[in-house]
Amino acid sequence: MAATALLRRADERTKALGDTISELLKMDEPRKRFAAVMSGLDIQYDLGDGHPLLGRRMPDLDLVTVNGPLRVFTLLHDAVPILLNLGEPGGLDITSWADRVRLIDARCVGTWELPVLGAVTAPNAVLIRPDGYVAWVGDLTQLGLAGALTTWFGPPAAA
Repeated sequence: MAATALLRRADERTKALGDTISELLKMDEPRKRFAAVMSGLDIQYDLGDGHPLLGRRMPDLDLVTVNGPLRVFTLLHDAVPILLNLGEPGGLDITSWADRVRLIDARCVGTWELPVLGAVTAPNAVLIRPDGYVAWVGDLTQLGLAGALTTWFGPPAAA
């Protein structure tokens, strides 16, 4: 709305504001912040306390899997939930949700950079909803994983 207001008015005050914003957008941090706000990447759903990635859009990272390199967003093309295991391969068990959630063992190459927040510590495991938002962040203890899987993808399948 603010950008539209700037474009529609042509008075001296609006021109001065536009000039100030133009100067700010020449700097990295304000440019990143404006871009995140305008694209919605600053959105964080309240999914409780924890890792700064929880409730935010998963960054499109370079991954290395046993099948070769791939990017996180490639995994989202099928619109299925992804449990990304970045810890010990085979260390997570989601057998009761395997019909609904895809488990990927991988290593991450590069830094984890989030819009608005910047660099964050890489977690050992991330549950990504089909819309690309992170529903759970944890480690091989799987603390809270069953609850997140049940909340987002239904109860565990009967054995």
